[in-house]
Amino acid sequence: MAGQLGIADEWAWMNQVHGRSVQEVTTSGVAGEADALVTGRPGLPLAVRTADCVPVVMHSDAAVAVVHAGWRGLAAGVVAEAMAALAAHGDAPRRAAIGPSIGPCCYEIGTEVIEALGGRAATTAWGTASVDLWSEAERQLPEVEVWRADLCTHCEEQFHSYRANGTRLRQTSVGWR
Repeated sequence: MAGQLGIADEWAWMNQVHGRSVQEVTTSGVAGEADALVTGRPGLPLAVRTADCVPVVMHSDAAVAVVHAGWRGLAAGVVAEAMAALAAHGDAPRRAAIGPSIGPCCYEIGTEVIEALGGRAATTAWGTASVDLWSEAERQLPEVEVWRADLCTHCEEQFHSYRANGTRLRQTSVGWR
């Protein structure tokens, strides 16, 4: 798969489960089931694959983390768990990047999702209930410099979106130190 992504042959990735599990990684290959990977090893790229869920890459001076943050993971605290894992390396995250995912413009959901994310509702472009996963991920990164792509995988045609067309294809976000 590394050759397909055009990155180094030595890299690590996870089988995402829509939860809050964080795996510490020191070697390349599949790290198992998790929604976040953390490493302090220089030169080891970590990959997260997403379609409509939010990819988050966090960086500290001592380590890097990649996070798969769908609404279930955000509600369960996967971002906080990844921040704690970074802090365990001796340094809190300083910067984070939030990549393309489904935007509040297109993320039509039910009230259970709004409740799970603290009641913070948004509205889709056509007037139905939505949540803003980008803002929720950023809210969970206090005191961290955050860059956001703010690109919707559903309505921006260059991205893969399961909700738009049922594709099994994904974007890959990579972080390394």
